[in-house]
Amino acid sequence: MASTILISSAFSEFFSSLTGIAMSLFYSLLGIFQAMFALGKDTIGAVLQLGQSIVKLGMDLFQGLFGFVTANFLALALIGGGYYLYTQKYQGKSRKTVARK
Repeated sequence: MASTILISSAFSEFFSSLTGIAMSLFYSLLGIFQAMFALGKDTIGAVLQLGQSIVKLGMDLFQGLFGFVTANFLALALIGGGYYLYTQKYQGKSRKTVARK
C-alpha cells in the first residue's frame, strides 16, 4: 500500500515538473514574440521620427527670403537636371520623319 502511494506521488511530481517545463517554454516563446513586436514598433517609430525631423529641417530651411531664394534655386536645378538627363537619353536618336514629295 505504501509503495502505491509513493508511485502515485512520484508520477504526480513528474507530471507537475513536465507541466512546469512546458509552461516555462510557452512563456519563453511569448517573451520572444513580445521582444520582436517591441523591436518592430520601436523601429517604425524611429523611422517616423526621422521623417518628421527631415520635414522640419526642410520647413525651417525654406523660410524667409533666404528660403525663397534657396527653394527657387533648387527648383531650377531640378528642372535643369531633368532636362539634361532627358536630352542625354535621347541624344543620337533621330526622329524618323516621312519625306514629303
